[in-house]
Amino acid sequence: MIHGKKVTVVLPAYNAATTLEKTFQEIPFDVVDAVLMVDDASTDNTVVVARQLGITTFQHDRNLGYGGNQKTCYREALKLDSDVVIMLHPDYQYTPKLIGAMASLIAIDQYDLVLGSRIISGGALRGGMPLYKYVANRFLTLFENLMLGQKISEYHTGYRAYSKRLLQSLPLQNNSDDFVFDNEFIAQAVYFGYRVGEISCPTKYFPEASSINFRRSVKYGLGVLRTALAYRLAKWNLIRHRIFTTSSPGKVTN
Repeated sequence: MIHGKKVTVVLPAYNAATTLEKTFQEIPFDVVDAVLMVDDASTDNTVVVARQLGITTFQHDRNLGYGGNQKTCYREALKLDSDVVIMLHPDYQYTPKLIGAMASLIAIDQYDLVLGSRIISGGALRGGMPLYKYVANRFLTLFENLMLGQKISEYHTGYRAYSKRLLQSLPLQNNSDDFVFDNEFIAQAVYFGYRVGEISCPTKYFPEASSINFRRSVKYGLGVLRTALAYRLAKWNLIRHRIFTTSSPGKVTN
């Protein structure tokens, strides 16, 4: 616990057998109460490794996609009555050592969503981020800030902390099951007036770290542009978009 709040770490996993143990060993269990992993039908022995480590594991019988994986993560974390939920990729790209700092900002009710930004410190390229991804990151972030009226340094990080209230309130079940789920999540949080904060986070790119290919990156980028435009049009009351409706909030399903 931290500040009397229960902290759960969720690991959305796909073929993470070679990096899972290293990630798990650096989780600060002096503040983390529970760790659960959702395996999205990996083709390696990710589940075997997780169970050897004693991680509570949920396994999809088919690949539901990155967003679909997260929906299961948050549903199961809420069943544990978690006050703070940290999403940590088990590919060791992000350091688990920042969990305490991120969780604290949620636990003291400073923010509802905390993003681990690879951009604030200027270390993304030093950490090995491909140049084309860095340029796309900067362009998409600029466009999103213009559309959403924010000053967020990075919308595309996979290292995040959430409050229970946020997870219970947003209509996450309406989001994509693909990679753009992450982006839709931030847009929803801003749309419904939740507080978004950031901390600087180093990153590491190496062969075993998960990374989407160029084709999937283009698809993701187009999804980001659509999400930002949908946000602006919804704010202007010109459209009614499924991710910006609270008709059935809190029901995180696959």
